[in-house]
Amino acid sequence: MSKLPSAFLVARKDDGFGDVYPLQLGTRYRMGRSPANKLALQDDLCSREHAEVYPDASGWYVRDLGSLNGTHVNGEPVRAERSLRPLDEIRVGRTKLVFVEQLSQLPHAVGGEGDGPDRTDGLVIRKRLGTTRYQPDPTIQMEDETVADQQRIQPQQAVSVLYRLALDMAGARDLNELCELVVDAIFRATPAEVVAVLALRDNKDPEPVVYRTRGIGTRTYHKVSNFVSHEVLDSRHAVLAANVAESAQLKNRDSLTELHISSLICAPVTFGDQFVGLLHMYRANPAVPLNADDLEFTLAVARQLGAVWHRLRTETSLTAEVRSLKDLLRVESELVGESPALATVATQVGRVAETKATVLVRGESGSGKELVARAIHQSSPRRDRPFVCLNCAALTESLLESELFGHEKGAFTGATERMIGKFEAADHGTIFLDEIGEMSLPTQAKFLRVLEGHPFERVGGNVAIKADVRVVAATNRPLEDAVRTGTFRRDLFFRLQVVQLDVPPLRDRADDVPLLAEHFLKRFVRETGRKIRGFTPAALDKLQGHRWPGNVRELKNVIERAVALGSGPLIDATDVWLSEVDLSGLSDPAKTTPAAGRGAFKPVSLEEVEKAHILETLKHTDWNKSQAAAILGIERSTLDRKIKGYGLAK
Repeated sequence: MSKLPSAFLVARKDDGFGDVYPLQLGTRYRMGRSPANKLALQDDLCSREHAEVYPDASGWYVRDLGSLNGTHVNGEPVRAERSLRPLDEIRVGRTKLVFVEQLSQLPHAVGGEGDGPDRTDGLVIRKRLGTTRYQPDPTIQMEDETVADQQRIQPQQAVSVLYRLALDMAGARDLNELCELVVDAIFRATPAEVVAVLALRDNKDPEPVVYRTRGIGTRTYHKVSNFVSHEVLDSRHAVLAANVAESAQLKNRDSLTELHISSLICAPVTFGDQFVGLLHMYRANPAVPLNADDLEFTLAVARQLGAVWHRLRTETSLTAEVRSLKDLLRVESELVGESPALATVATQVGRVAETKATVLVRGESGSGKELVARAIHQSSPRRDRPFVCLNCAALTESLLESELFGHEKGAFTGATERMIGKFEAADHGTIFLDEIGEMSLPTQAKFLRVLEGHPFERVGGNVAIKADVRVVAATNRPLEDAVRTGTFRRDLFFRLQVVQLDVPPLRDRADDVPLLAEHFLKRFVRETGRKIRGFTPAALDKLQGHRWPGNVRELKNVIERAVALGSGPLIDATDVWLSEVDLSGLSDPAKTTPAAGRGAFKPVSLEEVEKAHILETLKHTDWNKSQAAAILGIERSTLDRKIKGYGLAK
């Protein structure tokens, strides 16, 4: 066996190298916290017997001894054993040891973490840092409680500044204010003369958001050199660099050497895997250069800054989206039209919106009762609070009570978790209850108590809940008849009818048809991307001549169909499909009786008349239930219930 040369382990320090450990052939060198090791390390993250370095016939090897935090060579974990080559870096805990066969192999200037060029443009990188003691790496485990106590010992002043900065950051309203707070904190804790926060946008060069100078006269800020910024962006580590070249040796006027900068720090501002910016600081005075402690502090600040920066970006984006949605909702809540009848409704909406009064909106199906309710909410002081809708005819009695007041887990079959009701969801806002006349008597009693200001309980619960809710109800039924027949509570009727708004049917405001048609056309053109500019005169004449039994809802459906199927730049009369069923005479029994006008009278119940009429309407629309419901002047859910009750089938 050939005689192997002696080798060395050299401790790597922040500013160069430290202790040298010679390695003799035939000897195994154990390292760890235990004093019994040949290499006893004062490192609280090392195990007592952490690793060993030993010679073999083919060279030197390192082996992990089952340590808690592992052994790494050049950043890669050692699974079993690994051979060593000159300039390999062994990391055990916080300790870094460079393996060389001759001390002359050591470089004159050594970077910290990471590889790559350490010197260019007159700069030498003294240290790279990926973690900071102010924010310990969560992947590193502590050996025992005593070591954990040591880990929590921090420089009191720096911790105080970081704590104050965290409190101030929480109240920052925008990015500029946030960056100003960061610059102030760095000036308080470090001797930096220039501090800047730079933003990374769209793969462009970093752009300053905020920069300030201290103690160097009128000198302006100069961006960090490309060399340093690339090192930070590539390695994701903070960098401490110093100027070791004479300014006369360099001709690049953008060089920090030309500016007589003695030391600088550049730290990445990140959130997760995303880069958002850079934190840059430098100092001209060589007597008190920036050091490793300043680097630790700057990296801790950059980590805090990244999290809050991301939060502000998210809040800004969400605020813009909410504003856009509110603007869209405001457009959808506008009452379109210039007729005197609609102007009267708009005036009433403006007057009642400022009050807390309960409003009952009455009108035919499809006339725009929900739109009036939204207009009341948008014009009221509650406009920034929730607007919650519920159709009372779409749910059974038990489900309606659950939807209104919520339920507890296990209150009934299928209640697998607790659910808050519409009243809780609409707290300090407005709740709109459509088809209020379909509510059952037991639910009406509970609803009346809530209207009178009493607390309520969830279904299956016993906790009293009180909500501040403004109620707007709507119906297309004559509630007075329901009160006379006993299907609607008299006291609830008068409690709802504090203010009544009557929405006129579309046939009573024919002058609004062109305006509504143009409104719906723009909406559907925007949604579909179709290039339709407007209507031909023939199409407008056809629209204005129709009776609109389905009111605004029918007009909306007609325009949507014309946009979807139209082929030209203008909607023509042939593109406008109108229902041929005229419902204007439904109140005349002679017109609703199948036998009317066709011979002798036949006794027929109202139920049979309704069943026959619904069936004929469904046949006319080829069982298009939405069209049939519009023609009949009822909700789709009501039509489904009647189809099921009468046993009708296609």
